[in-house]
Amino acid sequence: MCGIAGFAGRPSAAGLDRMTAVLRHRGPDGEGARTFLGPLGWTGLASTRLAVQDLGRAAEMPMSTEDGRFTIVYNGEVYNFPALRSELVAKGHRFRSSGDTEVVLAAYREWGPGCLQRFNGIFAIAVWDSREHTLFLARDHFGIKPLYVARLPGGVAFASEAKALLELPEIEAAVDPGAMARYLAFLWVPEPGSIFRGLEKLPAAHYCLYEGECPTYVRWWDVRFPPASAPPSGRSASDVAAELRSRFAAAVRAQMLSDVPVGAFLSAGLDSSSVVAMMAAESSAPVRTFTVAVPSQGARGAYGFDDPAVAARTAERLGCVHQSLFLDANVAELLPRLAWHLDDPVADPAVFAAYLVSRAASDHVKVLLSGMGGDEVFAGYRKYRAHYLALKYQRLPRFLRSRMLEPAAAGMPLATGTRLAPIVRLAKKMARSGSLAPVDRFIADGMRMNGGEVAALLADDLREEACAGDLREAHLQAFDRTDDADFLDQMLYVDMATFMPSLNLLYSDRMSMAASVELRVPFLDKELVEWVAAAVAPRLKLAGSTTKYVLREAMGNAVGREVLRQPKAGFGAPVDVWLRGELAEMLGDLLSPARLRRRGFFKPEAVQALLKRHEAGKEDLSYQLWQLLAFEAWAERFLG
Repeated sequence: MCGIAGFAGRPSAAGLDRMTAVLRHRGPDGEGARTFLGPLGWTGLASTRLAVQDLGRAAEMPMSTEDGRFTIVYNGEVYNFPALRSELVAKGHRFRSSGDTEVVLAAYREWGPGCLQRFNGIFAIAVWDSREHTLFLARDHFGIKPLYVARLPGGVAFASEAKALLELPEIEAAVDPGAMARYLAFLWVPEPGSIFRGLEKLPAAHYCLYEGECPTYVRWWDVRFPPASAPPSGRSASDVAAELRSRFAAAVRAQMLSDVPVGAFLSAGLDSSSVVAMMAAESSAPVRTFTVAVPSQGARGAYGFDDPAVAARTAERLGCVHQSLFLDANVAELLPRLAWHLDDPVADPAVFAAYLVSRAASDHVKVLLSGMGGDEVFAGYRKYRAHYLALKYQRLPRFLRSRMLEPAAAGMPLATGTRLAPIVRLAKKMARSGSLAPVDRFIADGMRMNGGEVAALLADDLREEACAGDLREAHLQAFDRTDDADFLDQMLYVDMATFMPSLNLLYSDRMSMAASVELRVPFLDKELVEWVAAAVAPRLKLAGSTTKYVLREAMGNAVGREVLRQPKAGFGAPVDVWLRGELAEMLGDLLSPARLRRRGFFKPEAVQALLKRHEAGKEDLSYQLWQLLAFEAWAERFLG
């Protein structure tokens, strides 16, 4: 696991050392850089190393083939590298190291871009071909490892994190108004966009080939779901669950491969508990597990937080060495620091928990396995159930919905801190989007602000450019790519293509690497996901109101009844409590009319109106306020 950076086609090799220095938190165990001068100008490759496989010097990067033609810098792990190594040895390749980097390099030499089809892992790759003067960049199937790309005058640059690219004089830290509008709509910037004008993320499952002209982007893989019209397989739920358990155990076993200690996140939920149960079954030593808990005073009035006692009991039953820590850090102090690590502004407070648990784990392990991805693969989010509830809601007469139920729900007080709070939230959601068409409803339910609300907040000189396109473009394109599948599979695909890489995987990578810890995600094993998409029918993912039905059947005995009974909980933080408490002063400072006018992004009067609506108590606008606060904290770090 590493940080990588480089460029091709620059008039000067300067800047590579500065790019490397910015990425040292991603690889504190070593670093290296090489430059090449050729017909395109200067090419540079740099890497900072977090040593996980083959801890010796033979695995250091940049790494070149014996003839010097190909040179690689690489961030990630290819879990099936032992089998690929054996295949390549049979073809005559010789290896000096025992890790996966040299295998990836040899695979590219043998098969070119076709090598990607053989990899099962997490990776961002850059290979320079000094004979053909081409730069090859590639990113893994789901976008688990990051790679930013910038087009320069006469060249191209890349880096694991955007802040490294800002070290090049050709790249200015300027805001892309369109990306900013999408951030306000979703809490995050949909890929391949970046908040920085002129930077973009190489999309998941794409490679880029630069040959001295405009880079060529190619999609090399995608998840394929069967058409909704395909006949059912006829396999029983128990049969599918048995095969799922076997395949999932294999995925976890492959991702435990490491030359350094491995641990795991553990919450009260099914996904992380399933990962830990499989790790415990495979390991001869106790598995180290880590949990973040919300203090009781922070959780008061909040809904959907994990019970840390459940995780502790699960760990004890599985024989783990468990550590639980409270989310009681100085949030006002951490917010600017984490904004720097995130690169793009992210308004999900789960970043705090992810960072704190990674930091605590770094004292004991270098690799953490996570349950992330289970919700998108097996239909775990409430919004998937909400689709079918909305279909029932739409059977009611329209006049009843529009003239009575929806106005009544919109005017209901929030009931925060009571058992009625979830019911009120659901009623308000139905009032807002329950009568929309399925695609529009699904996207609307994932938006914190609609297009009109975004436009009302933005300063006049930004609004036209920021709102020029459809804010939902990335989601609509994803729906189009799988429009013949069952609608549940469509929803899962859209989340895998948008929500997952742009939010969950982004902050998980940044927060773990901020603590110099590698994060692995067994639920996103490429072969496992392909099998689930093709072989597990929608009815086995969401069965009535039971989410992740087949996963529950597969893992129930391993995780125990208590985990199965747990309600869906977020990996979040008590935003509303923070905004009223320790962040109140920062909120008043960064969102003051004077500060907003000076910065020039938001209308001060519109922000003040938002604050007043929140304080009135009929709307919970804490996340919208958190968005603005997080953006201004980001702007302080990157724009000055």
